[in-house]
Amino acid sequence: MTDTSADLVILGGGSGGYACAFRAAELGLSVTLIEKDKLGGTCLHRGCIPTKALLHAAEVADSARESSQFGVKASLEGIDIDGVNSYKDGIVSKLHKGLQGLTKAHKVNYVEGAGTLVDANTVEVDGTRYTGTNVVLATGSYSKTLPGLEFGGRIIASEQALNLDYVPEKVVVLGGGVIGVEFASVWRSFGAEVNIVEALPHLVPNEDEYCSKQLERAFRKRGIKFSTGVKFTGAEQTDDGVTVSLENGETIDADLLLVAVGRGPNTAGHGYEEAGVALERGFVRTDERLRTNLPGVYAVGDIVPGLQLAHRGFQQGVFIAEDIAGLNPPVIDEAGIPRVTYSNPEVASVGLTESAAREQYDKVETFTYDLAGNGKSQILKTAGAAKIVRAADGPVLGLHLIGDRVGELISEAQLIYNWEALPEDVAPLVHAHPTQSEALGEAHLALAGKPLHVHG
Repeated sequence: MTDTSADLVILGGGSGGYACAFRAAELGLSVTLIEKDKLGGTCLHRGCIPTKALLHAAEVADSARESSQFGVKASLEGIDIDGVNSYKDGIVSKLHKGLQGLTKAHKVNYVEGAGTLVDANTVEVDGTRYTGTNVVLATGSYSKTLPGLEFGGRIIASEQALNLDYVPEKVVVLGGGVIGVEFASVWRSFGAEVNIVEALPHLVPNEDEYCSKQLERAFRKRGIKFSTGVKFTGAEQTDDGVTVSLENGETIDADLLLVAVGRGPNTAGHGYEEAGVALERGFVRTDERLRTNLPGVYAVGDIVPGLQLAHRGFQQGVFIAEDIAGLNPPVIDEAGIPRVTYSNPEVASVGLTESAAREQYDKVETFTYDLAGNGKSQILKTAGAAKIVRAADGPVLGLHLIGDRVGELISEAQLIYNWEALPEDVAPLVHAHPTQSEALGEAHLALAGKPLHVHG
């Protein structure tokens, strides 16, 4: 067998893997990056990027359909799904080529093929062994389903939903988390009848309850149906459609059933257990510095318990590279990672929800600023709010936003949370007018005891 050595061998070329490779190369380390599919992983090819392209196409459709409210005479003739897919695939292709160029520019040794972890220093690909002083496991995640519910035919996962060559007339979405509500939003904008089934009490159940309720209200106005607090019991499909059964006895007929019940860690079949990597429920166990139980072996991204977000994996990859290079980077605060659901309306948050804050702190204060008082939001004709959670006489603990385009505000919110700012620190800052960022300014002004554009 050929033996190829490097300072760092990375198994998986998704957001976490390639970020680790690029940063390590910048720091002077030799890197071998192994990927069995396409560089960029799920996020670029089957997740973040293509879904957000669909969501933007959906926004354009809504703008045409609702143009009269802005005094513009336009009409929506229909959805050219081939054109939508061409637009989506073009973006993915361009970004993929860019990543390939960056890999060469960083002089990363890129290896195509399925890798197997042999031991703490070795990954084997097609009979060739690649050894590293350190190894990073970055094999990502897969679409989960429920026991007895198999993908196939009219029962699909998000990967198949991204590549449909038609707009279904009726869809049931099983799961009201981020993936589920984003696809529900797209299909409704494209003209489909959509019904979401969520076992937990609210849509986007990991968000602050206020935002969940506001999203549900907005979905009702859009005609998106949903059942919460009810469990799925079965699905039967025919040549003409699929019938979904719920525990309350209700049945729902549709053209398709999208299963969006979360993503599982892609750790099976890569030799992890055989090499001695400690797993828990399929996830790789790590310490706060992302080190596994094997010396010199790290794990990154969706295979590590916690938020399954591309930008989390990306930052973890940078962290690992810097840790290996001896820069001693600070541990990543999971609560300080921004979260965005790109539905219509968007939901964005960082830090603790109100309920989580009340569990950890004796006294908590909140303030919710309605976007009805924000000029730019009224120009956009979006409803929503900015909710701030703080420790009484202490720093901001969480920021929660809902409304069109609020995902663009999460960067400032992230700084406020991660720098442990007091509302009194934020209140003097000047926010450009008219922008939606003023909503954050107004909320902090109110918590600092000097509310301006606030009624009541």
